[in-house]
This record gives sequence, C-alpha cells and structure tokens, in this order.
Amino acid sequence: MRELTFIGPGSVEWRDVPAPKIDSSNQALVRPIAVATCDLDVMLLRGKAPMFGGNFAFGHECVAQVVEVSEGAAPFQPGDLVVPSFQVTCGTCGRCRRGLTGNCESVRGVAMYGIGALGGNYGGALSDLMKIPYASAMLVALPKNLAPADVASLGDNVADAWRTVAPALRANTEARILIVGGGSIGLYATQIALALGASTVDYVDSQPARSDLAEELGANVHRSFPPKRVGRFPITVAATSDLEGLTFAIQSTEPGGVCTSVGIHPGNATPMPLFDMYITGMTFVTGRGHARAALPDLLELASAGKIAPAKITNKVVAWDDAVDALSDPPDKLVVAREQMRT
Repeated sequence: MRELTFIGPGSVEWRDVPAPKIDSSNQALVRPIAVATCDLDVMLLRGKAPMFGGNFAFGHECVAQVVEVSEGAAPFQPGDLVVPSFQVTCGTCGRCRRGLTGNCESVRGVAMYGIGALGGNYGGALSDLMKIPYASAMLVALPKNLAPADVASLGDNVADAWRTVAPALRANTEARILIVGGGSIGLYATQIALALGASTVDYVDSQPARSDLAEELGANVHRSFPPKRVGRFPITVAATSDLEGLTFAIQSTEPGGVCTSVGIHPGNATPMPLFDMYITGMTFVTGRGHARAALPDLLELASAGKIAPAKITNKVVAWDDAVDALSDPPDKLVVAREQMRT
C-alpha cells in the first residue's frame, strides 16, 4: 500500500509499505478519506518541532471508512464512516474509564498515529489503510449529515480545543474567555466557547488571517501583541508555543481562574510567573488532551450545526496533491479522496 512519509521540514513522499493486517479480536482496518494537518504537523513541516526527528508515516487527524473488522469490533461494519481517535486507547483500563484516554494503561507512552517510534509506530493517516487495535473503543460513528472533509480535525485539534474551554465553562457558565491564538486550536476554541454559552471571547493574535477569522466567528479581536489592556478572565487559553503568549495568558487569568496551555514548549525548562500564579490561586492545565472522551459531545455539536470546523480550514486538496500541498502548508489543510462504494 502507499503511505505518506515525513522526510524533513517541507518534505514528504509517498512510499510503498506492507499493508497492516488484522491479527486479533476487536480490531479494524480503515481507509482514511479526509485527513487534516494537526497544528503539530504544521510545526514539523515548518521545522519548528525538532524533537520529532527521523522519517515516519505522517498524519493522524482523519475521518475514515471501515474496510475490515474482526470479532468483537461491534457495532462497526465495512463501509461505515468513522472518526478514529488519534491516540491509541483500549477503553477498558482504569484511566480510559476515567476519561484519560490519552494516557491508556494498555499501551506505552504517547501511543498515537503519525509521529513514528515516539508514538509507537502505529502508522499514519495519510495512507491506504490504518490499523485500529481497539476498534470498539477508538472508533466513533460519523453522523450521516456531516461531510468527512468538513470535520476531519474533530479527532484531535477540535478535541484539544474542547478541553480548553468546555470543562471550565461547565463550572462557570457564561464566563468571559481570553484566547491567545496560534494555529487552528485557538480558532476552534473560539467556536466551541461561543457555542457553549461563553458571554464573550476575546481573541489575541498578531497574525492577520487568523484574527480576521476569529472576528468572523464572533470574538472580540485584539490584533497587536501584547495588547495594552485586555483585563483578567476566569478562563484563559494559551493556544500558542510562544513563551510571551503563554506568559500573557497566565497573567490575564483572574484569581481562582483556569488557564489551559496547548502549546508545545521544547526544552527542559520553561520560565513561568509562578509568584503571580501563587498570588492569584489560579489553576494551570497543560499536557496532551484526551481526544476520544470528547468526540461524542463534539459530534453532537457539529451535527446540530452549533460548530462548523470547516470554517477554520484554509484549503482542501485532492489525495494525489498531498505532497505539493504539504511542502508549504497553511495553518489547516485537508487532504481528501472519494469514499469506497459498498
């Protein structure tokens, strides 16, 4: 089968590799039909994530069509359209049952698609087939009224955005929210926050295209960074890997508030204003999100038309155009192909 391989910044190529095979119960083979670039993918392609080295199968955000299932993979059947969890999760261990599906006890480390050995060599989404080792837990059916290319990011970046605002909004309904933008996650968080009832969303970003889109989504946009005055907020989001942006989000969090950082900050130490954090008694959240746990809520919102992830997509290209498109990717690219006939 063909598999798109990451070679280095701005460089990917198609390679022929052995196709995965089912070898146990509760497994599935799926054919990705719409694959989106994750914010991490874009960092890799732009040479801003040197910690992920080597050549590896690329891509992990996707909607796919089931090709084959083994016993125990119910309710899924060949032909079904599904959103796979990009993280490998068994669904039955103690952590998975608590919703910590990104830290499954049945697999090692950061088990996921699309980052090679660091993720456990599970393959990538830009391939003819993906093997799903825990099909009944990792696959979620795509509602019939949603087009695959429109929600290709649901399995990772949209889920990552969800965890920055949804839990805090449950505890503080109609709260004001500040989002320091970067990549697509801050824009998804803007959509989700407004859909879930945030009273206002202030969005800070010096990148004009993202700022324009945030304004279209309904945010109060601050186009210079750092802005002179924004205020303090009960919920803040640092959707950036920039240290200045992280610090700004932390210092904009009101006493008792929650700040969530989704950025990757390489190195062994990241300076933080711990004294200010101590004085305000804020909660700081970082780490990988737990994508599978968020998927049912996100699919319900998308199916009801309350969020529209496609508004964040910069470009959709055909499958065979992936190499050229990924040589200089926009913030959010979707690579799509036709479904199989069943």
